[in-house]
Amino acid sequence: MKLIFLLTIIVGFSLIPAFGESIIRFDVDTTTLTPGEIVELTGKVGVGLEGQPVAIEVADSDGNIILIRTVTSDSNGDFILKFKVPLSVESGEFEIVTNIEIDGESFTESKSVDVIEAEPMMEAESMISETLSEPKCGAGTILQDGICVIDKSQATESKSRGGGCLIATATFGSELAPQVQKLREIRDSKLLQTESGSQFMEHFNSFYYSFSPIIADYERENPVFKEIVKIGITPMISTLSLMDYAETESEVLGIGISLIILNAMMYVGLPVFGIMRIRKSNNTL
Repeated sequence: MKLIFLLTIIVGFSLIPAFGESIIRFDVDTTTLTPGEIVELTGKVGVGLEGQPVAIEVADSDGNIILIRTVTSDSNGDFILKFKVPLSVESGEFEIVTNIEIDGESFTESKSVDVIEAEPMMEAESMISETLSEPKCGAGTILQDGICVIDKSQATESKSRGGGCLIATATFGSELAPQVQKLREIRDSKLLQTESGSQFMEHFNSFYYSFSPIIADYERENPVFKEIVKIGITPMISTLSLMDYAETESEVLGIGISLIILNAMMYVGLPVFGIMRIRKSNNTL
């Protein structure tokens, strides 16, 4: 009995590191940041998660988001991102958050880094150094204007690509939410990679951004309205998962049209049918 008890304790302690290992971890190459500095972020995902996308968000001391990127871990689970600290930021504490989704559940790792004001001479030297030497860009990034930026073939945030998902972000609380990441992934990796999808997004954005800021602001002010919107858009986001199977221009077009019809029936057809049935029942009575 004593031998079995000792073996149980030994096995238990041997399993602790495995269960205690972080699903995602990262570090930056500096302990403090200065405006204009190029920072290298390196990280690693847990075993079995190699090749999975990792969302990275950087916020300043006031909580304003200054960077959102999505990078893909390599076959060893490693990922890297280089970004430039804006010259306009004020001294304070930056929060860096990494996020990975596993079976619909989101796991995050965050760190805080202090930002200090750069001395005039140091800032000038930094600008000269950036001009004379070109940084080596990591996986998923390209060299542009002397700094490493995310490759546009991956998920990026820019006005030319439709900006952010305002309503979904307000509904689910963060641009790192799995639902928001899913919408961004479909937009960037499916729709914008085809001519018909790009034309659709161009017209859709003109319509969507004419009212979405108003709805997003009202969601932040009214929690009840936020929950109503969440219930309303969740089925639509689920149906959009079918776009994962679209690989060619014709498949994107075919599945896209089918989804438009399906959601039209779900959000318009069913309510209309229900109203007609209620009126018919009232007339019968």
